[in-house]
This record gives sequence, structure tokens and C-alpha cells, in this order.
Amino acid sequence: MKTYKDLLERVEKFKIDQKLDLSSGEDLSIGIMNLISIEEHLFFTSQKTKDPKYIDLLNEVRAMRTSLLKEIIKDYEGEVWCISKHLLAASMRLMEVGTKELKKGNKKEAQDLFEKSYKLYSLFWALNLSENKNIKPDDKNMKFFDEKGKDKGSLSVFAKFNNVVQKALDCCRE
Repeated sequence: MKTYKDLLERVEKFKIDQKLDLSSGEDLSIGIMNLISIEEHLFFTSQKTKDPKYIDLLNEVRAMRTSLLKEIIKDYEGEVWCISKHLLAASMRLMEVGTKELKKGNKKEAQDLFEKSYKLYSLFWALNLSENKNIKPDDKNMKFFDEKGKDKGSLSVFAKFNNVVQKALDCCRE
């Protein structure tokens, strides 16, 4: 893909299929986020303790994460694989920092971090939803409005992806 506009055009070609169920993919993506986090902790523990067993464990967890990521990322071009992995990792980290801010009572900062985390998560799915999923954003919801209802113009790229992902992913479907 040449630009984010090319990616957005690809995503916008899709139409919502009400029977689409990606809840297993959502659960799997959260599991993968945690595996990435485990890899990070094993790395730091190996360096702090100088115990090579943590490197061996890291290698096993990495192999598991790679295998599971292949279940979501079936077909990719360029560096989409690495971008996807880093989008999940960044989303998880921002979520964790947001949770810490919430615990400190900093709701505004937490909400900002949660929104950024979800934008990255939405971008992950926008990159990895295959074209046969028939997903398309609802054009009537492609505008920004402020709290008073004033039209603020078109949605940002992240907001458009978020709109698509929110409609496509439903973790409550069984």
C-alpha cells in the first residue's frame, strides 16, 4: 500500500455482514497481546538475573505467539506482519498505562490513553480484515461533531478505522 488513503479505500470497499463473527479473533488478539507482554518481561528478567533459562522461555513464548498471529494475519504485504505485532504491543502498553492512571484517580489521562490504545487496536484490525469479510464503514457516520452537535468535518483516518472495526467486531456474539 502506498499511503494510508489506499488502506482506507480498501477498508471502505467493505460492507457490514451482520453474520460476521470475529469474537474468537478478538479473544485471540488479546491473548497475543499478552504473549508479547510476556516476551518483554522474559527479556527484562533474563537481563536482570543473567539466567539463560528466561531466554529459552522467551523463545518458546515467541514461537507460540508467531504461530497464533498467523491465525489472524493470513496474507500480508511489505511489513504488515511487524506493523501488526507492534500495533498490538503498543495498544496493550497504552491500555496498561491507562489502567495505572485510572488507579491514581487520573480519569482524564486514563481515558486519553484508552482512546489511543483502541485506535491502535482498530488499526490492527483494519490492516488485517480480509476483503472477503465484506466490511464497510457507514457513510452517514463519517463526520465529526463536537459536544454541541456542531459539524467538525470528516473523520480522521483512525476514526474511520475505529468506525469500521466497531461495527465488525462484536465480542458478545456466541
